[in-house]
Amino acid sequence: MADGKAPKSLKLKFKGEKSKKKRKRDEGHDIEATSSSHRRRHDAQDDSSPERWVHPDQATELRGPTFIFHPSDPLPFCISFDATRNRIALHPLEKLEDGGSILDRTPSEVAQVWVTTRVAGTGTINLRSGTGEGKFLSCDKHGLVSADREARGPQEEWTPIVLEDGMVAFMNIYEKYLGIDEVAGGQLTLRGDSDTVGFQERFYVKIQNKYKQEAHEEERKKGGGLDQPSMDEKSTNAIYQAWGAGRSIVSDGDKKELKRARQEGRLAEALLDRRAKLKRFAYTPLQSAS
Repeated sequence: MADGKAPKSLKLKFKGEKSKKKRKRDEGHDIEATSSSHRRRHDAQDDSSPERWVHPDQATELRGPTFIFHPSDPLPFCISFDATRNRIALHPLEKLEDGGSILDRTPSEVAQVWVTTRVAGTGTINLRSGTGEGKFLSCDKHGLVSADREARGPQEEWTPIVLEDGMVAFMNIYEKYLGIDEVAGGQLTLRGDSDTVGFQERFYVKIQNKYKQEAHEEERKKGGGLDQPSMDEKSTNAIYQAWGAGRSIVSDGDKKELKRARQEGRLAEALLDRRAKLKRFAYTPLQSAS
């Protein structure tokens, strides 16, 4: 360059991330860097690097910066956010120069990164755009997926499901799955009305290694993983709502009613109302017998 300055690095960085100082190497060290033993040591260091992008092994590991992409043909694409148009964009990913695997993909710009936060006490998450004012990925009852809300509610909650092949499916509050759909003109868009998990509903997900390690540390302190919420009243009632020497009484239609209450954002209220009704019902035979 004319001014003698080195070109600015294009590596994607996040706020609060510390920069590492590069060590100068002489010619002898450059030769050593090509040896297989040095590459093995370098790979081992990369495996434990907090900033390395890794695949989650379980749903509880999804948190922090998240990269979501789909193995479409001929080119895969990632779910990104267009802050200028204030909407979701499906950004095609060019082929890797070294012919690497699709699993080696990492985000190249901040617009391709979503920030995952967990909803306390549940197995659901929120996905917020990493650019602009921060909009949440949401889905309405008709399956329309958007990212234009700054506040989060039931429609902004997603349940991640890690599949056997390591890919991830996202289920919304209506128990439908996020997937890709082809519209007029061959354009691809996101929909949230699929009843089953097929090729269109499977996504590759990557998170930063430090957040995966954070999830493992939390599980170690708790002595286990975070349990997924149960919609079976019989099992939760036996643990938390049993009375009268452990007797547990439930209704036949509990599952459907609780699902409806969860969709409407009043699950806790519905559980309390049901407990009161069932408890009155449980004591009625005893009072009659006396």
